[in-house]
Amino acid sequence: MAAQLRQLRQQIKSVKSTAKITRAQEMIATSRIVKAQQAVAASKPYADQITQALTALVSHHVGIDHPLLHEQPTDNRSAVLVITSDRGFCGAYNANVIREAESLITALREQGREPVPYVVGNKGITWYRFRDREVAQTWHGFTDRPVFGNAEEIGRRLTEDFLKTDAEGGVGEIHVVYTEFVSMLTQSVQVRRLMPLEIEDRTGEGTVPPAYEFEPSAQAALDLLLPNYVESRIFHMLLQSAASFQASVRRAMKSATDNANELLGVYTRQMNQARQAAITQEISEIVGGADALAESGGE
Repeated sequence: MAAQLRQLRQQIKSVKSTAKITRAQEMIATSRIVKAQQAVAASKPYADQITQALTALVSHHVGIDHPLLHEQPTDNRSAVLVITSDRGFCGAYNANVIREAESLITALREQGREPVPYVVGNKGITWYRFRDREVAQTWHGFTDRPVFGNAEEIGRRLTEDFLKTDAEGGVGEIHVVYTEFVSMLTQSVQVRRLMPLEIEDRTGEGTVPPAYEFEPSAQAALDLLLPNYVESRIFHMLLQSAASFQASVRRAMKSATDNANELLGVYTRQMNQARQAAITQEISEIVGGADALAESGGE
């Protein structure tokens, strides 16, 4: 009985320590979500303005051209940029992204294309390396707090590969799989085709895009705007993924804390029952001994 009580006390101590850790992780993730949301909100005006400028440029100037705007039917390789996290303790966050990426890869193969993964985040890198899957390029170490330089590096590599032919190791189209932050409770895995570019017109229905004057020329402006547009979209996806990761961590740690508290209650009840049983047994032994002494004294 004493051994059972010692074991239960050790289990209660262990669960309490675990609950403290998960509670601290939950609070840290909660504070980081706010910063991640602020970063997403801060990047939105720039993304909206560059999208409007690019939309106006393409729609108002006939005859301008750029390789990033065209399909490449002769190139059968398709890049798949998979954005995961560097750390764990985030529930099914990375599993959902990888599952959606694998579904996309399967669909591309059924279309007769050759998918080529590009992976962001240690968790995705580890998943592909463990299965001996070929990966064209990897990036890691910044998924919690991405900066525009990270998006610029990724965008340049993808753009360079898109402009190459299959023989040169290039790709004909680029897809991105990332997690969009909807709310604190909802994060949705999204699949977007990044190249060839699909310009998002956010001016609204029935609204005429603003007229811009481009210097030195519309073609020169297009050459500068398109790479920046690609990088801004990747940056937006990285920020969305970072906010979604923190929300997933918060939800997973809250669930772990709740489970620890529930388990703590179970162990506490078991310890009280064991202690009560031990006390009852001791009282029974004392009473039995007293009765035996009384009977022997009476004789």
